[in-house]
Amino acid sequence: METKYLTVEEAAEYLNTGVRFVRRLIAERRIAFHKAGVHVRLAVVDLEVFMQSGRVEPITRSSVLRDLGRAA
Repeated sequence: METKYLTVEEAAEYLNTGVRFVRRLIAERRIAFHKAGVHVRLAVVDLEVFMQSGRVEPITRSSVLRDLGRAA
């Protein structure tokens, strides 16, 4: 399988965010990246992993009841 790498600008477009946000993720080491000399590249796979790590499940009746049971 071939890995696709994106520039910071392309990664920002892929994530539908600004370039500044992607650069901050890189600076804070919150996302995996690759350096080729002075160039920074982000693998599409790593972008997907980052997005999935921020996934929030919807609230359901059973999850609310379960969480209320923990609070008691």
